[in-house]
Amino acid sequence: MVVKLDHIGIAVADLDAAMKVYTDVLGLKSAGVEVVEEQKVRVAFFPVGDTEVELLESTDPEGPIAKHIEKRGEGVQHLAFRVDNIEAALDEMRAKGIRLIDEKPRYGAGGARIAFLHPKATGGVLIELSEREA
Repeated sequence: MVVKLDHIGIAVADLDAAMKVYTDVLGLKSAGVEVVEEQKVRVAFFPVGDTEVELLESTDPEGPIAKHIEKRGEGVQHLAFRVDNIEAALDEMRAKGIRLIDEKPRYGAGGARIAFLHPKATGGVLIELSEREA
């Protein structure tokens, strides 16, 4: 079911400042910045080998990233795993009794179709399933 680690999502309060760490300090190149209205975030992806780092800044004080930072501070927010077929992956999770945040896939950054598993079902880790074009 899981093809690879797709990306690591990191919640940041200031995307522009956070991006400087990845470009100026680590020497990475951004694949671009995107606003995902549905998720209330502005994101930047940094390819690293076969995976990516995704920086997420909230565009709304009531958005999930703003609430995450308020509750837990900045830092790793989720792990995203690439799947070939997100509907089949969700069916498999349901069959295994895994609690889902998303019953159906939704739009994510980079044109991905995504769905989250509830961290109470995954040892406290917010896991995203992501289906993207190769």
